[in-house]
Amino acid sequence: MPYVERNAAGDIVAVSATEDAIHRHLVDAEDPQLRVFLHKLSATPGLAETDLHMVRVLEDLIDLLVERAVIRFTDLPPAAQEKLSARRSARVSMRSLHLLDDADGQVVL
Repeated sequence: MPYVERNAAGDIVAVSATEDAIHRHLVDAEDPQLRVFLHKLSATPGLAETDLHMVRVLEDLIDLLVERAVIRFTDLPPAAQEKLSARRSARVSMRSLHLLDDADGQVVL
């Protein structure tokens, strides 16, 4: 059964599988308010979809800043360096298989 956070009007504004300081109210999984909240989430264009595009924008921005010597790659935190290197390697591998279009990085089927 999920735990929810409610606003001052009593509307559900967040859901969690576990109880914590914010998600204190236990509700039935079939609760009508919970169903409405979850439906709104699925009907709204998800942040995850736009996040995928933003990741590529940030990668390109970082590459540009490094290329123009505004920052050094080693200025980035080690975790960021590892993630960027892994994504760069994955893109190179996909290009070598001709699965990516060079123009925009889209997968070619």
